Amino acid sequence: MTAVDIALFATVVGSIVLFGGAAALALGWAFRDGQFDNFDQGSKSIFGPDEPVGEPTDAFPGANL
Repeated sequence: MTAVDIALFATVVGSIVLFGGAAALALGWAFRDGQFDNFDQGSKSIFGPDEPVGEPTDAFPGANL
């Protein structure tokens, strides 16, 4: 193996370890913070009085509601 191969291998492995560790830390934070406690509430949080759950208020151009 040449020095370039070793540097490339070290960069790839280092990136995998770095991003994998960041993903593990983010997932751990999400569990500790309660982000996965109530999926139903989170899925309905984007709806409001002008756009109630289950009632489409927009459509693709040319499509009938």
